[in-house]
Amino acid sequence: MTEKDSDPALTLGLLSEIEAERSTSQRRLAGQLGVALGLTNAYLKRCINKGWIKVRQVPARRCLYYLTPQGFAEKTRLTREYLESSFQFFRVARQECTDAFAECQARGWTRVVLLGAGDLAEVAVIAAHEAEVELVAVVDPARNRDRFAGLPLLRDLPPRDTFDAVLVTDVIDPQARFAAAIRRLPPQRVMTPALLHVSRGRGASDRGRAAGNEDLVGEDLIERGDAA
Repeated sequence: MTEKDSDPALTLGLLSEIEAERSTSQRRLAGQLGVALGLTNAYLKRCINKGWIKVRQVPARRCLYYLTPQGFAEKTRLTREYLESSFQFFRVARQECTDAFAECQARGWTRVVLLGAGDLAEVAVIAAHEAEVELVAVVDPARNRDRFAGLPLLRDLPPRDTFDAVLVTDVIDPQARFAAAIRRLPPQRVMTPALLHVSRGRGASDRGRAAGNEDLVGEDLIERGDAA
């Protein structure tokens, strides 16, 4: 497979699925990606050649693969590229923010903080007008202003008793933002729009720990080791 023939969206999907899944077969992985088993195998080989996935021989004539730090970086780059270039970004983002707020409402979480100032946060503000939730603030340590999209712009989370849940809206490095959030909040209260491709599985949420942990992907079975 040449660079010209490769599909960035499929590569992103493959890296995301490998990072997120604790155990799966290549056949199931092909089903999740919606492509043929042979094409899935071809993309796995390409990712190995690129250094995004490494392979290890193990007993029982199996090969195990794991996502490398370069693989995590490529996943972040592809996610950002997809969000910046997709003509459907606004429609998809608005629907997913609406769905996230509906889930909050169903759980009785009426006060929400946005994690990350940017285009996705602005879409979330629009979506919130149609939902029965209150946006408390936007948190982004990289911004120096006092307000964003009419909301207080903070460098850190406000007091815990002032909000019920958070929604990740950082498109630069949503995985890192999610990892930082779940160190301080229950994971179920950290909402992540699907378009950000955030891996919520154990051992996949902290890239710093993952660099020292082998997230294993087998030729016939994909297994993830526990985080160190």
